[in-house]
Amino acid sequence: MSKITSVKAIPMSDPVPLERQHRNDLGTKVKSDATLIVVETDDGFKGLGASLGSPEVIAAIVQFELGPAVVGEDPIFSEFIWEKMYNGSRWKPALERGNTQPQEGRRGVTIEAISGVDLAVWDVKAQIMGVPIYQALGAVRDNIRGYGSGGWAPGEEAEAEMAGYAAKGFDAVKMRVVGGDGFSIKNAEIRIAAARRGIGPDVELMLDAHGAFPVSTAIQLAKVMEKYNVAWFEEPISPDDHSGLANVRRSTTTPIATGEREFTRYDFQSLFDNQACDIAQPDIARAGGYTEIRRISALASARGIRVAPHAWGMGVLFAASIHVAMSTPNCHILEVSQGYMPMMYELFEEEYDVRPDGRVYAPTVPGLGFTLRDDALERFKYVPGPEFVF
Repeated sequence: MSKITSVKAIPMSDPVPLERQHRNDLGTKVKSDATLIVVETDDGFKGLGASLGSPEVIAAIVQFELGPAVVGEDPIFSEFIWEKMYNGSRWKPALERGNTQPQEGRRGVTIEAISGVDLAVWDVKAQIMGVPIYQALGAVRDNIRGYGSGGWAPGEEAEAEMAGYAAKGFDAVKMRVVGGDGFSIKNAEIRIAAARRGIGPDVELMLDAHGAFPVSTAIQLAKVMEKYNVAWFEEPISPDDHSGLANVRRSTTTPIATGEREFTRYDFQSLFDNQACDIAQPDIARAGGYTEIRRISALASARGIRVAPHAWGMGVLFAASIHVAMSTPNCHILEVSQGYMPMMYELFEEEYDVRPDGRVYAPTVPGLGFTLRDDALERFKYVPGPEFVF
Protein backbone atom coordinates (compact mmCIF):
# COMPACT_ATOMS: atom_id res chain seq x y z
CA MET A 1 0.00 0.00 0.00
CA SER A 2 1.38 3.38 -1.06
CA LYS A 3 1.40 6.35 1.27
CA ILE A 4 1.61 9.98 0.19
CA THR A 5 4.73 11.55 1.69
CA SER A 6 4.85 14.97 0.04
CA VAL A 7 2.55 17.49 -1.63
CA LYS A 8 4.24 20.49 -3.25
CA ALA A 9 2.91 23.52 -5.09
CA ILE A 10 5.26 25.27 -7.51
CA PRO A 11 4.14 28.63 -9.00
CA MET A 12 5.07 28.99 -12.68
CA SER A 13 4.90 31.72 -15.35
CA ASP A 14 5.22 31.94 -19.11
CA PRO A 15 5.96 35.56 -20.17
CA VAL A 16 4.66 36.61 -23.59
CA PRO A 17 7.24 38.45 -25.73
CA LEU A 18 6.16 41.95 -26.70
CA GLU A 19 5.88 41.03 -30.38
CA ARG A 20 3.50 38.14 -29.53
CA GLN A 21 1.23 40.06 -27.19
CA HIS A 22 -2.34 40.64 -28.33
CA ARG A 23 -5.31 42.50 -26.90
CA ASN A 24 -8.86 41.31 -26.38
CA ASP A 25 -11.69 42.02 -23.96
CA LEU A 26 -9.53 40.79 -21.06
CA GLY A 27 -6.75 43.27 -21.83
CA THR A 28 -3.24 42.69 -23.19
CA LYS A 29 -1.84 39.29 -22.32
CA VAL A 30 1.65 39.70 -20.83
CA LYS A 31 2.13 36.25 -19.30
CA SER A 32 0.41 33.00 -18.38
CA ASP A 33 0.46 31.70 -14.82
CA ALA A 34 -0.25 28.28 -13.33
CA THR A 35 0.72 26.25 -10.31
CA LEU A 36 2.32 22.85 -10.74
CA ILE A 37 1.29 20.35 -8.05
CA VAL A 38 3.60 17.41 -7.29
CA VAL A 39 2.50 14.47 -5.12
CA GLU A 40 5.10 11.88 -4.08
CA THR A 41 4.71 8.52 -2.33
CA ASP A 42 6.86 6.35 -0.09
CA ASP A 43 7.33 3.80 -2.88
CA GLY A 44 8.70 6.23 -5.44
CA PHE A 45 5.68 7.32 -7.44
CA LYS A 46 5.35 10.97 -8.46
CA GLY A 47 2.14 12.54 -9.74
CA LEU A 48 1.60 15.85 -11.53
CA GLY A 49 -1.33 18.22 -11.23
CA ALA A 50 -2.11 21.82 -12.15
CA SER A 51 -4.14 24.59 -10.54
CA LEU A 52 -5.50 27.80 -12.00
CA GLY A 53 -5.89 30.84 -9.75
CA SER A 54 -3.30 33.01 -8.02
CA PRO A 55 -0.12 30.89 -7.77
CA GLU A 56 1.02 32.50 -4.53
CA VAL A 57 -2.34 31.83 -2.86
CA ILE A 58 -2.54 28.29 -4.26
CA ALA A 59 0.93 27.55 -2.89
CA ALA A 60 -0.07 28.75 0.58
CA ILE A 61 -3.29 26.69 0.60
CA VAL A 62 -1.41 23.56 -0.45
CA GLN A 63 1.44 24.12 2.01
CA PHE A 64 -0.60 24.93 5.09
CA GLU A 65 -3.98 23.27 4.54
CA LEU A 66 -4.28 20.60 1.86
CA GLY A 67 -0.81 19.11 2.02
CA PRO A 68 -0.99 18.25 5.74
CA ALA A 69 -4.45 16.72 5.19
CA VAL A 70 -3.26 14.51 2.33
CA VAL A 71 0.15 13.34 3.56
CA GLY A 72 -0.10 9.81 4.94
CA GLU A 73 -3.12 8.84 2.84
CA ASP A 74 -3.27 6.05 0.28
CA PRO A 75 -3.64 7.52 -3.25
CA ILE A 76 -5.88 4.62 -4.27
CA PHE A 77 -8.51 6.22 -2.01
CA SER A 78 -8.89 9.22 -4.32
CA GLU A 79 -12.56 9.85 -3.52
CA PHE A 80 -11.78 9.84 0.20
CA ILE A 81 -8.92 12.28 -0.29
CA TRP A 82 -11.17 14.65 -2.26
CA GLU A 83 -13.86 14.53 0.42
CA LYS A 84 -11.28 15.12 3.14
CA MET A 85 -9.97 18.22 1.35
CA TYR A 86 -13.44 19.57 0.56
CA ASN A 87 -15.04 18.97 3.96
CA GLY A 88 -12.03 20.04 6.00
CA SER A 89 -12.24 19.37 9.71
CA ARG A 90 -15.69 17.76 9.35
CA TRP A 91 -14.67 15.13 6.82
CA LYS A 92 -15.34 12.27 9.23
CA PRO A 93 -18.95 13.15 10.15
CA ALA A 94 -19.60 14.08 6.52
CA LEU A 95 -18.63 10.59 5.36
CA GLU A 96 -20.23 8.79 8.30
CA ARG A 97 -23.57 10.57 7.87
CA GLY A 98 -23.49 10.70 4.08
CA ASN A 99 -24.05 14.45 3.73
CA THR A 100 -21.55 17.07 2.57
CA GLN A 101 -20.29 19.44 5.27
CA PRO A 102 -17.93 21.69 3.30
CA GLN A 103 -15.25 23.87 4.78
CA GLU A 104 -15.56 27.63 4.34
CA GLY A 105 -13.35 27.63 1.24
CA ARG A 106 -15.89 25.70 -0.80
CA ARG A 107 -15.43 27.69 -4.00
CA GLY A 108 -12.80 29.84 -5.65
CA VAL A 109 -9.09 29.46 -5.10
CA THR A 110 -9.46 26.65 -2.54
CA ILE A 111 -11.26 24.49 -5.11
CA GLU A 112 -8.59 25.35 -7.66
CA ALA A 113 -5.99 24.08 -5.20
CA ILE A 114 -8.05 20.95 -4.50
CA SER A 115 -8.31 20.41 -8.25
CA GLY A 116 -4.55 20.39 -8.68
CA VAL A 117 -3.96 17.98 -5.80
CA ASP A 118 -6.70 15.69 -7.13
CA LEU A 119 -5.04 15.58 -10.55
CA ALA A 120 -1.72 14.60 -9.02
CA VAL A 121 -3.34 11.95 -6.80
CA TRP A 122 -5.01 10.37 -9.83
CA ASP A 123 -1.69 10.40 -11.71
CA VAL A 124 -0.10 8.39 -8.89
CA LYS A 125 -3.15 6.14 -8.61
CA ALA A 126 -3.09 5.27 -12.31
CA GLN A 127 0.66 4.58 -12.18
CA ILE A 128 0.07 2.16 -9.30
CA MET A 129 -2.64 0.46 -11.37
CA GLY A 130 -0.30 0.38 -14.37
CA VAL A 131 -2.70 2.12 -16.78
CA PRO A 132 -3.19 5.61 -18.26
CA ILE A 133 -5.42 7.86 -16.17
CA TYR A 134 -8.34 7.70 -18.60
CA GLN A 135 -8.40 3.91 -18.24
CA ALA A 136 -8.32 4.20 -14.45
CA LEU A 137 -11.25 6.60 -14.70
CA GLY A 138 -13.07 4.26 -17.10
CA ALA A 139 -12.17 4.45 -20.78
CA VAL A 140 -14.83 5.20 -23.35
CA ARG A 141 -12.51 5.97 -26.30
CA ASP A 142 -8.84 6.49 -27.08
CA ASN A 143 -9.18 9.43 -29.49
CA ILE A 144 -11.51 12.39 -30.02
CA ARG A 145 -12.10 15.35 -32.32
CA GLY A 146 -10.05 18.39 -31.48
CA TYR A 147 -10.96 21.96 -32.33
CA GLY A 148 -8.49 24.72 -33.07
CA SER A 149 -8.99 27.48 -30.51
CA GLY A 150 -7.76 31.06 -30.87
CA GLY A 151 -9.06 33.71 -33.22
CA TRP A 152 -8.05 37.26 -32.30
CA ALA A 153 -7.39 38.77 -35.75
CA PRO A 154 -9.26 42.01 -36.50
CA GLY A 155 -11.83 42.49 -39.22
CA GLU A 156 -11.32 40.71 -42.52
CA GLU A 157 -8.04 39.23 -41.26
CA ALA A 158 -10.14 36.67 -39.40
CA GLU A 159 -10.68 34.90 -42.73
CA ALA A 160 -7.05 33.89 -43.15
CA GLU A 161 -6.52 33.21 -39.44
CA MET A 162 -9.39 30.75 -39.12
CA ALA A 163 -8.67 29.21 -42.51
CA GLY A 164 -5.20 28.48 -41.16
CA TYR A 165 -6.66 26.47 -38.29
CA ALA A 166 -8.84 24.48 -40.68
CA ALA A 167 -5.83 23.85 -42.91
CA LYS A 168 -4.20 22.02 -39.97
CA GLY A 169 -6.96 19.42 -40.20
CA PHE A 170 -9.42 20.71 -37.58
CA ASP A 171 -13.04 20.35 -38.65
CA ALA A 172 -14.08 22.78 -35.90
CA VAL A 173 -12.51 26.10 -34.90
CA LYS A 174 -13.14 28.77 -32.27
CA MET A 175 -12.56 32.51 -32.36
CA ARG A 176 -12.95 35.29 -29.79
CA VAL A 177 -15.92 37.61 -30.18
CA VAL A 178 -13.72 40.63 -29.41
CA GLY A 179 -10.78 40.90 -31.79
CA GLY A 180 -7.86 43.25 -32.03
CA ASP A 181 -10.10 45.98 -33.45
CA GLY A 182 -12.32 46.24 -30.38
CA PHE A 183 -16.01 45.44 -30.09
CA SER A 184 -19.17 46.50 -31.79
CA ILE A 185 -21.98 44.40 -33.23
CA LYS A 186 -20.82 45.48 -36.69
CA ASN A 187 -17.18 44.54 -36.01
CA ALA A 188 -18.26 41.17 -34.63
CA GLU A 189 -20.35 40.37 -37.70
CA ILE A 190 -17.56 41.38 -40.07
CA ARG A 191 -15.18 39.00 -38.28
CA ILE A 192 -17.73 36.16 -38.08
CA ALA A 193 -18.56 36.47 -41.78
CA ALA A 194 -14.86 36.55 -42.65
CA ALA A 195 -14.21 33.45 -40.55
CA ARG A 196 -17.06 31.57 -42.20
CA ARG A 197 -15.72 32.45 -45.65
CA GLY A 198 -12.28 31.25 -44.63
CA ILE A 199 -13.35 27.86 -43.30
CA GLY A 200 -16.22 27.16 -45.66
CA PRO A 201 -19.66 25.77 -44.85
CA ASP A 202 -18.63 22.39 -43.42
CA VAL A 203 -16.21 23.34 -40.65
CA GLU A 204 -17.87 24.11 -37.31
CA LEU A 205 -17.40 27.64 -36.00
CA MET A 206 -17.62 28.57 -32.30
CA LEU A 207 -17.33 31.98 -30.63
CA ASP A 208 -16.11 32.88 -27.13
CA ALA A 209 -17.11 36.13 -25.37
CA HIS A 210 -15.37 35.56 -22.00
CA GLY A 211 -18.55 36.68 -20.23
CA ALA A 212 -18.09 40.26 -21.46
CA PHE A 213 -21.63 41.34 -22.37
CA PRO A 214 -24.92 42.28 -20.76
CA VAL A 215 -27.89 40.08 -21.57
CA SER A 216 -29.32 42.46 -24.17
CA THR A 217 -26.07 42.64 -26.18
CA ALA A 218 -25.58 38.89 -25.92
CA ILE A 219 -29.05 38.33 -27.37
CA GLN A 220 -28.32 40.68 -30.26
CA LEU A 221 -25.07 38.85 -30.98
CA ALA A 222 -26.67 35.42 -30.74
CA LYS A 223 -29.24 36.42 -33.35
CA VAL A 224 -26.47 37.67 -35.66
CA MET A 225 -24.69 34.34 -35.27
CA GLU A 226 -27.71 32.32 -36.40
CA LYS A 227 -27.20 33.12 -40.08
CA TYR A 228 -23.58 31.91 -39.90
CA ASN A 229 -24.45 28.50 -38.42
CA VAL A 230 -22.40 28.99 -35.24
CA ALA A 231 -21.94 25.72 -33.34
CA TRP A 232 -21.90 27.44 -29.95
CA PHE A 233 -21.75 30.88 -28.32
CA GLU A 234 -19.45 30.56 -25.30
CA GLU A 235 -19.78 32.53 -22.07
CA PRO A 236 -21.89 35.32 -23.56
CA ILE A 237 -22.53 36.94 -20.16
CA SER A 238 -21.13 36.88 -16.63
CA PRO A 239 -20.95 33.41 -15.04
CA ASP A 240 -22.63 34.97 -11.99
CA ASP A 241 -25.95 35.31 -13.84
CA HIS A 242 -27.37 31.86 -14.57
CA SER A 243 -30.94 33.10 -14.99
CA GLY A 244 -29.72 35.79 -17.40
CA LEU A 245 -27.86 33.16 -19.39
CA ALA A 246 -31.07 31.14 -19.59
CA ASN A 247 -32.75 34.21 -21.10
CA VAL A 248 -30.02 34.38 -23.73
CA ARG A 249 -30.45 30.69 -24.50
CA ARG A 250 -34.22 31.00 -24.87
CA SER A 251 -33.81 33.90 -27.30
CA THR A 252 -31.78 32.06 -29.93
CA THR A 253 -31.25 28.86 -31.84
CA THR A 254 -27.48 29.25 -31.39
CA PRO A 255 -26.35 26.71 -28.75
CA ILE A 256 -24.95 28.18 -25.53
CA ALA A 257 -21.74 26.86 -23.93
CA THR A 258 -20.34 27.84 -20.54
CA GLY A 259 -18.68 26.54 -17.40
CA GLU A 260 -14.96 27.34 -17.43
CA ARG A 261 -15.35 29.61 -14.39
CA GLU A 262 -17.71 27.40 -12.40
CA PHE A 263 -16.65 25.47 -9.30
CA THR A 264 -17.87 21.98 -8.32
CA ARG A 265 -21.00 20.12 -9.30
CA TYR A 266 -23.11 22.54 -7.29
CA ASP A 267 -22.37 25.48 -9.62
CA PHE A 268 -23.13 23.27 -12.61
CA GLN A 269 -26.32 22.01 -11.02
CA SER A 270 -27.47 25.63 -10.84
CA LEU A 271 -26.65 26.10 -14.53
CA PHE A 272 -28.60 22.97 -15.41
CA ASP A 273 -31.56 23.79 -13.15
CA ASN A 274 -31.81 27.17 -14.90
CA GLN A 275 -31.66 25.42 -18.32
CA ALA A 276 -28.89 27.88 -19.13
CA CYS A 277 -26.61 25.91 -21.46
CA ASP A 278 -26.38 23.26 -24.15
CA ILE A 279 -22.69 22.45 -23.66
CA ALA A 280 -20.92 22.30 -20.27
CA GLN A 281 -17.26 23.34 -20.17
CA PRO A 282 -15.72 22.45 -16.80
CA ASP A 283 -12.03 23.20 -16.39
CA ILE A 284 -10.10 20.31 -14.84
CA ALA A 285 -7.83 22.71 -12.89
CA ARG A 286 -10.70 24.76 -11.47
CA ALA A 287 -13.91 22.75 -11.19
CA GLY A 288 -12.56 20.09 -8.82
CA GLY A 289 -10.20 17.80 -10.71
CA TYR A 290 -10.99 14.39 -12.19
CA THR A 291 -13.05 13.38 -9.17
CA GLU A 292 -15.50 16.27 -9.45
CA ILE A 293 -15.62 16.45 -13.25
CA ARG A 294 -16.88 12.87 -13.30
CA ARG A 295 -19.79 14.02 -11.15
CA ILE A 296 -20.39 17.15 -13.24
CA SER A 297 -20.41 15.10 -16.44
CA ALA A 298 -22.92 12.64 -14.98
CA LEU A 299 -25.23 15.50 -14.00
CA ALA A 300 -24.89 16.91 -17.52
CA SER A 301 -25.64 13.54 -19.10
CA ALA A 302 -28.86 13.24 -17.13
CA ARG A 303 -29.98 16.55 -18.68
CA GLY A 304 -28.89 15.67 -22.23
CA ILE A 305 -26.06 18.22 -22.06
CA ARG A 306 -22.76 17.57 -23.83
CA VAL A 307 -19.36 18.21 -22.26
CA ALA A 308 -16.47 20.04 -23.96
CA PRO A 309 -13.74 20.60 -21.35
CA HIS A 310 -12.11 24.00 -21.17
CA ALA A 311 -8.48 23.10 -21.86
CA TRP A 312 -6.60 26.39 -22.03
CA GLY A 313 -3.49 26.56 -19.87
CA MET A 314 -0.25 24.84 -18.98
CA GLY A 315 0.69 21.43 -20.35
CA VAL A 316 -0.43 19.48 -17.29
CA LEU A 317 -3.90 21.00 -17.61
CA PHE A 318 -4.14 20.08 -21.30
CA ALA A 319 -2.79 16.58 -20.74
CA ALA A 320 -5.29 16.02 -17.93
CA SER A 321 -8.08 17.29 -20.19
CA ILE A 322 -7.17 14.61 -22.73
CA HIS A 323 -7.86 11.99 -20.07
CA VAL A 324 -11.19 13.64 -19.21
CA ALA A 325 -12.23 13.56 -22.87
CA MET A 326 -11.32 9.89 -23.20
CA SER A 327 -13.32 8.86 -20.12
CA THR A 328 -16.46 11.00 -20.47
CA PRO A 329 -19.21 9.47 -22.63
CA ASN A 330 -20.98 12.78 -23.28
CA CYS A 331 -17.78 14.62 -24.26
CA HIS A 332 -17.80 15.21 -28.01
CA ILE A 333 -14.82 17.48 -28.68
CA LEU A 334 -11.61 18.83 -27.07
CA GLU A 335 -10.09 22.31 -27.16
CA VAL A 336 -6.60 22.55 -28.72
CA SER A 337 -5.00 25.97 -28.25
CA GLN A 338 -3.54 27.72 -31.27
CA GLY A 339 -2.13 30.58 -29.20
CA TYR A 340 1.45 31.32 -28.18
CA MET A 341 1.77 28.94 -25.24
CA PRO A 342 5.24 27.47 -24.62
CA MET A 343 4.19 26.33 -21.12
CA MET A 344 1.65 24.10 -22.86
CA TYR A 345 3.63 22.93 -25.88
CA GLU A 346 7.20 22.93 -24.53
CA LEU A 347 6.71 21.71 -20.96
CA PHE A 348 7.06 17.98 -21.62
CA GLU A 349 9.61 15.69 -23.22
CA GLU A 350 6.82 14.06 -25.19
CA GLU A 351 4.62 15.71 -27.83
CA TYR A 352 0.83 15.53 -27.80
CA ASP A 353 -0.59 13.11 -30.33
CA VAL A 354 -2.69 15.44 -32.48
CA ARG A 355 -3.11 13.85 -35.90
CA PRO A 356 -3.34 15.59 -39.33
CA ASP A 357 -7.12 15.11 -39.26
CA GLY A 358 -7.37 17.15 -36.05
CA ARG A 359 -8.08 14.19 -33.79
CA VAL A 360 -6.38 13.98 -30.40
CA TYR A 361 -5.12 10.58 -29.22
CA ALA A 362 -4.62 9.45 -25.63
CA PRO A 363 -1.19 8.62 -24.21
CA THR A 364 -0.50 4.91 -23.78
CA VAL A 365 1.82 4.81 -20.74
CA PRO A 366 0.63 4.62 -17.12
CA GLY A 367 -0.50 7.77 -15.35
CA LEU A 368 -0.62 11.18 -17.00
CA GLY A 369 1.69 9.94 -19.73
CA PHE A 370 3.98 12.95 -19.94
CA THR A 371 7.37 13.83 -18.42
CA LEU A 372 8.52 17.31 -17.42
CA ARG A 373 11.56 18.58 -19.31
CA ASP A 374 14.66 18.94 -17.16
CA ASP A 375 14.69 22.71 -17.56
CA ALA A 376 10.93 23.24 -17.09
CA LEU A 377 11.01 24.67 -13.56
CA GLU A 378 13.81 27.07 -14.36
CA ARG A 379 12.48 28.11 -17.76
CA PHE A 380 8.99 28.79 -16.43
CA LYS A 381 10.02 30.31 -13.13
CA TYR A 382 7.28 32.34 -11.49
CA VAL A 383 7.10 36.07 -12.26
CA PRO A 384 4.92 38.15 -9.90
CA GLY A 385 2.29 40.46 -11.35
CA PRO A 386 -0.93 40.30 -13.40
CA GLU A 387 -1.44 38.12 -16.48
CA PHE A 388 -3.36 40.86 -18.29
CA VAL A 389 -2.84 44.62 -18.44
CA PHE A 390 -5.99 46.43 -19.46
